[in-house]
Amino acid sequence: MTKKILFPLFLFPVVLFAQINTDRVMAIARNALYFEDYVLSIQYFNQVISAKPYLYEPYFYRGLAKIQLDDFQGAESDCDEAIKRNPFVVGAYQIRGLARIRQNKYEEAIRDYRTALTYAPENITLWHNLALCRLQKKDYEAAESDLGQLLAIAPKYTKGYLMRGEAALRQQDTIRALGDIDKAIELDRYDADTWASRAIVRLQQGKYAEAEGDLDHAIRLSAKNAANYINRALARFHQNNLRGAMADYDMALEVEPNSFIGHYNRGLLRAQVGDDNRAIEDFDFVLKVEPDNMMAIFNRGLLRAQTGDYGGAIDDYTKVINQYPNFLAGYYHRAEAKRKVGDRKGANRDELAIMNIQLNRYAGTGTNNTSSTNQDLTDNADASDKEDDGKTRKKSDKNMNNYRKVVIADSSEADQRYTSYYRGKVQDRNVNVKPEPMYVLSYYEKSSDVKRAVHYHKFIDELNRSNALPQRLRITNAEAPLTEEQIQKHFGLIDAHSSAIVADERNVTVRFARGLDFYLVQDFGSSIEDLTQAILLDDTFYPAYFMRALVRCKQLEYLRAEELQNATVIMGAHAKPDVSIVDYDIVKSDLNKVIGLAPDFVYAYYNRGNLLTMLKDYRAAIADYDKAIQLNPDFAEAYFNRGLTHIFLGNNKKGIADLSKAGELGIVSAYNIIKRFTEVPE
Repeated sequence: MTKKILFPLFLFPVVLFAQINTDRVMAIARNALYFEDYVLSIQYFNQVISAKPYLYEPYFYRGLAKIQLDDFQGAESDCDEAIKRNPFVVGAYQIRGLARIRQNKYEEAIRDYRTALTYAPENITLWHNLALCRLQKKDYEAAESDLGQLLAIAPKYTKGYLMRGEAALRQQDTIRALGDIDKAIELDRYDADTWASRAIVRLQQGKYAEAEGDLDHAIRLSAKNAANYINRALARFHQNNLRGAMADYDMALEVEPNSFIGHYNRGLLRAQVGDDNRAIEDFDFVLKVEPDNMMAIFNRGLLRAQTGDYGGAIDDYTKVINQYPNFLAGYYHRAEAKRKVGDRKGANRDELAIMNIQLNRYAGTGTNNTSSTNQDLTDNADASDKEDDGKTRKKSDKNMNNYRKVVIADSSEADQRYTSYYRGKVQDRNVNVKPEPMYVLSYYEKSSDVKRAVHYHKFIDELNRSNALPQRLRITNAEAPLTEEQIQKHFGLIDAHSSAIVADERNVTVRFARGLDFYLVQDFGSSIEDLTQAILLDDTFYPAYFMRALVRCKQLEYLRAEELQNATVIMGAHAKPDVSIVDYDIVKSDLNKVIGLAPDFVYAYYNRGNLLTMLKDYRAAIADYDKAIQLNPDFAEAYFNRGLTHIFLGNNKKGIADLSKAGELGIVSAYNIIKRFTEVPE
């Protein structure tokens, strides 16, 4: 398949004659990787490896692409090859360590991070992941030692304090844990994890009102974290606020519909307030996930009896009794249900069984007909007719007498929240607060759960109706990465368009189409060449100017990131990229031309606003967003970006108003930004 997909590369500017130009293909591959087109980047790296198998870079970057696609074994193998060829590349150990973590190979990952730290002793990411591996292995002393060194290097690194607090908490030292978590909150009051971590300690201390307050802050800052709602529900439950707890379980299940704890506990609370039918629905869901969960079966049996479904209740009670032959409550409720359906003999047998179990327990003889396997399973259930102390139980608790209790996660499950803290992406970008991206003309668009407006312009519609292009052109800022089949298709189209250009060198549309194909396969240089030729043939064809501005801007973004990364290695944290403002002026000139040719093309104003924001010319950017909104009053992305720009200028009130409008129009992340820039009280 690889040869078929990449065969057209031998016909175009990425090669010289029959010899592959590995430098250029490598640059295109890294470009595709940076813009998260992982499948395409792998195809390019394959070509470089075939041509020059002695290079370490294509193996390393292919491993990075594979880890983004969750191919952890493949990523580890590629990093092995990279390290064989160059054992001094820190990134290769970092990525291999991450791939090994995802395969639960913690000891091997620790070796990778320790080796990498000999070459980069102040690398925060390496110390971070090393400490988390220690936590996973329960080597708390070593974890705290590593975190001490990390915090000496980066004393304002909040995640380091949170991890050290977690290490102390796992050793039952809540005082030290709170000290570190309080320090993290002091350093960053806008990090939801800091508040959530302190809430967990306060829950363990029984300080439920304080825990609820901390979780209020965490939820304000990060509304899409189901665990925070589940923990706040627990805090509210302990304060006898059942309605509030149920509301939190509702929100948790909206965020994470398959949450076991969310459904189980909501079912219990619904039963307590008499909402029996909906409680049954929750337990039905739990039993789809865990068909042998006896406590869920028993609770459903109680609810079925409550709603008059005695046959269903008897079935549920029988399943539990078969598993736990000495569970008195099971016999008692089954006897009651049998009487309701007129089965007096069956009810009498169950009542006799209750008497025999009680007599045997009194005599200390146990039961004679219980198999050793069942006895192992029933040790906890049969030891006592009493519930354990407390209002909650661990999910792994098998004591059937605790069936009424709210479930909390086992320690091993709670620890899983820290797995998302592992860091490994080389091309780090600001993912917390960033503008909506620029618009592009493309054949592909990501599907969205939230319905957005269909973007339209008369000229683009006419171009689509002419069938001059191989597919319908879309105006979008949500580009979808290409699949292998689409990659193959566009390399084939490049070949076909090249033949058409040879036949008719003055065909503007074909030049433009090939420029789009080159853009889609991330060959920005060739794309710009074709778009320039299209402009030379027809200087009124504004889509070519629009796309050339977009492609150049992306090319500059990639070059800037590359130069910054390389300069940081040489000069340290104060390095600055070498991309000049003049380069961006060329992009701006193309957008000015689009606006001159098509003053109603709203996306040119929007893109120019984004460009001006990048150049920190915020007031000029706001003027462009104003014009875009004037032309299209429902332009959600323009409201969102104008809102952020107002905030950058310190006009929070105007910014929040715009973000609110953006959220109303479908950009749900706007609400989290609003919460972030709404003052959190001490």
